[in-house]
Amino acid sequence: MLNQDAAVRGPIATANVAAFMMLATKLIERDPNVSGIGVFYGPSGYGKTYASIFAQNKTRALRVEVGDYWTKKTLLKAILAEAGQVGRGTIADMAEEVIHLLGDQPSRPLIIDEGDRVVDKGMIEMIRTLHDGSSAPVILIGEERLPVKMEPIERVHGRVLDWVAAQPADLDDAQQLAASICRGLTIADDLLAAIVDKSGGSARRIVTNLVKAGELARNRGTKSLDLAGWGPEAYFVGRAPKPRAR
Repeated sequence: MLNQDAAVRGPIATANVAAFMMLATKLIERDPNVSGIGVFYGPSGYGKTYASIFAQNKTRALRVEVGDYWTKKTLLKAILAEAGQVGRGTIADMAEEVIHLLGDQPSRPLIIDEGDRVVDKGMIEMIRTLHDGSSAPVILIGEERLPVKMEPIERVHGRVLDWVAAQPADLDDAQQLAASICRGLTIADDLLAAIVDKSGGSARRIVTNLVKAGELARNRGTKSLDLAGWGPEAYFVGRAPKPRAR
């Protein structure tokens, strides 16, 4: 059993957090003769964004999350804004400014979340230019098919030093998440294992189910919860409800 009274406050060190940190460290400490682009990919809900924020805080990385409507200009402005600067001028002007900014601190990574959009919108070559001009580590985060999308773009694909696949959350991760979310509540491992299984390894769904566990315990006035105590309550599995019969 996990007793949340003993929980340690602070960042949650899940397996994907550790994997992302290993990727960032590998890129930062790489031989100067090799390229420094890394790709962290996997299904939605696996905690990729959380892992990148953890790494951002540890490495002082510049991190941007690409919006659906973004253009090259929007992306460059966002990178500069992340560094506390205002983007002005043409795309070429801002690209040069970003290259100088990254080149001045070559061990400071640039993390780009929603990397699929960078490829889909034809901005990946600009990312290569920023990397080549500055030699700064660049980490692209995306969905499961991001490596496949990048494969035809040889000038970028060939510069990837490592591809790291985010892994589904396991019992250890669930214990870490529960320690942070369900403070003051003891959750049995049999319930945590069921939550992991029903959540399909999605950290996001595990969090949702842990929040529900906390609500159940409060409503029942108990400080502990196991699989039997969960009872017939439905798990959050991420599927849309079926249409109601008329």
